[in-house]
Parts: sequence; C-alpha cells; structure tokens
Amino acid sequence: MGDPGASLRTSDFDYELPPELIAQTPSAVRGESRLLVVRREEGTTGGLEDGQFSDLIELIPPGDILVLNSTKVRHARLLGRRPSGAPAEVLLLHPATDHTWVAMGKPGNALKPGKRIDLGQGISVEALEELPEGYRRVRFHGASAEEAMERVGRLPLPPYIDRDPTPEDDRRYQTVFAEREGSVAAPTAGLHFTPELLGALESRGVRIAALDLEVGPGTFRPVEVEDVAAHPMHPERYEISAGAAADISDARSRGAAVWAVGTTVVRALESAARDDRTIGAGAGETRLMITPGYRFRVVDRLITNFHLPRSTLLMLVAAFAGFDATMAAYRLAVTLRYRFYSYGDAMVVV
Repeated sequence: MGDPGASLRTSDFDYELPPELIAQTPSAVRGESRLLVVRREEGTTGGLEDGQFSDLIELIPPGDILVLNSTKVRHARLLGRRPSGAPAEVLLLHPATDHTWVAMGKPGNALKPGKRIDLGQGISVEALEELPEGYRRVRFHGASAEEAMERVGRLPLPPYIDRDPTPEDDRRYQTVFAEREGSVAAPTAGLHFTPELLGALESRGVRIAALDLEVGPGTFRPVEVEDVAAHPMHPERYEISAGAAADISDARSRGAAVWAVGTTVVRALESAARDDRTIGAGAGETRLMITPGYRFRVVDRLITNFHLPRSTLLMLVAAFAGFDATMAAYRLAVTLRYRFYSYGDAMVVV
C-alpha cells in the first residue's frame, strides 16, 4: 500500500492476533525479551531481524542519546460498593483543584454528581461534577486521595490482562527508572530495561535522558471512527527538565540520533519541538496524534512494544516506520510467536 497518509482508514490498522499471544505475565527475568529489528532503509517493507532486547548494546552507537519516560504508575484503581451494595470502581487520573481529583467510574452512572462509592476502611469517594470525555471530578471522605491509594488502591493493570494484580506486578509493571507517580499505565517499552543494560549503554558512551509523561487511560482506547482524523485524541501531561532539553538539543546539534523509548516519549518530544528542531523545557499537555504522513522533527529511532489493533499507538509506529514495514513486522511477530502488548516483547525501528 505504501504510505498514503491521509488516505489510510482505521480498518487498515487491524490485524489478526491469536489471543494466546497477549502476554498475561511479564517475562521470567526482566530484560530477557525478544526484539524485532526493523531497518527502514531496506525497502518499503523494511529489513526485519529476530533478536534479543540485549542487542540494543550493539545497535545504539556511542554519542547517541536514549530518552526514557520516568513516570511511575499510581495505585489508582479503587474498588468499592454503591449504596445499593452493587460493585463499582474508580480510576483516579490526576489532581484537579481544592483537594479534588479527575476520575473515571465503572459503571459510569455510579459516579453521577452527588453519588458516593464506599471504598472500605471508612473511606468513600463522592462525585461532584461531570466533565467532558466521560470524566468526573470527585472528592474523598475519610482520607485523602493519596492515603486512599496507599491503603486500598490497586495497580491498574491493562484491560487485556485478565487477572488481579499480584505483588510481582508492583515491581514488574514499573520501570527500574520510575520516579514520580502520575500515570495509570506504564510506559511499557521501558519495562525491558535493567540497571545493568542502562549501565552498559552509558559505559559505551550512549547518553541517557529522561522526561515525564503521565500515561492516561486513552492509551488503551481504540479508534472507533473509520476516518482517523476524526478521532478525539486523549490529553496527557508531560514535563521536560532544562537539563534533558539541553542534552537532547545538544545531540541534535552534534548530528547524533535521538532514540525514543516508547510512544509516550515520541509524543512528548514532538510536542515540545521548536521550529529549529531543538527541544523546549517545561511542562505542557499534548493531544498530538501522529499518523502516517507526519514529519518527525526530533525522534530518529524508536523502541516500542507491540500495540493493539486500530490504536493510535500502532498508527504512530506506522508513521515512524512506514505503514507497509510496520504491518509486515506485526505479521512476522505473530508468525514467530512474539508476545504482545504491555508485558510482551519489543521492536526497534532504526
């Protein structure tokens, strides 16, 4: 098909995935994942190589910069009961104002303004206001939101992981470089990195920088309209320190490649890009939707997991690698029995 850009429809980003390839648990040892290498220069469908994640040591040249997302996943899923006794749950997204939070409820009518959900241990959450996109503004009683998450909160595993979280998930569904809590989903490309691998890359002269993008629930939301451009992109907050912005801008000025670890890093960097292709420091909110035809201003290489069909994440990868190369890579990954989604294997586009 080539890269027709705007002529692509959402259905073009569908693919067949055997359910058993959806990883329900992390790899036995962090970092021992497979890595599909996509070489863009080798024709429309790319050159594809089956490798191991540790191959990145040889793939990333000294002087290049690796950019990580250091966000940490909150225990933001709260299970409770409505006054009728029926079960309900709340997913906390981010603080609002006056000690209130923006949240989602399940079922949605459980959080109509004025209604409360009892979370146990003397804690309840009250809906105050309906917001756009199905969100609610809520207030806690009996504890602060932070205390509620610490006492009764659960790690919000993705909807396609069909089990309750375990203590092992508390460790493995966080990156080893996670710092500030703010996300409801992990930046999953970063889950493969170990301190040893990061140390080996640095010892070879690879620069490492980190930014913070709060991954929201929209990361799992499929595109439901056939016209890709009509999809309302979910907002995500990001922050890039002055030091990270300077390091990334310096790499660009030296002609070194910028390696983005994950689609969240891509969206943050491309949102913060200036006209001269340097990076602006500071905090912001991005609704940037990247689809084939997009011209990348900062990111040169991409490390990412395998994403859901019809998702904005798959569309971003197709924009970066090329549509045909991306779909060929996914077909090969299925054939080679790669593990998919958050706890699955990875691919790198060079």
